[in-house]
Amino acid sequence: MNSEEHFTKTNKYFFDTYALIEIYEGNEVYAKYAGVDFFLTELNLFEFHYYLLRKVIANNADTDAQQLLRHLADFNFELVKQASKFRLKNKKKDLSMTDCIGYIYACENNLVFLTGDKEFKGMPNVEFVK
Repeated sequence: MNSEEHFTKTNKYFFDTYALIEIYEGNEVYAKYAGVDFFLTELNLFEFHYYLLRKVIANNADTDAQQLLRHLADFNFELVKQASKFRLKNKKKDLSMTDCIGYIYACENNLVFLTGDKEFKGMPNVEFVK
């Protein structure tokens, strides 16, 4: 499924850290996602804040990351177990813990998992944008 087939302004998304960074950096292929409804976990927020600390002044990192707080999605141990099993099942892809939790959260909550991580290309419920 390519991004043109799946994208609508009414879809709700889960943005992985890759997508957050591309939107933040102003990547034109991600521009259409800037105004959509989306979710992320605190783990993605951590990765994004860390990215910002490496790229910009620390004060801006705090402010820019804080703007994402209203998009936070909570997850429980049941989701952790499912994500862990998913990661083990796909261990050849070397998926990160954060991405596995995000992907399972998206699947369980009827959200489209938006990413440019090549490991997710062609997987169900993924909108892969490069």
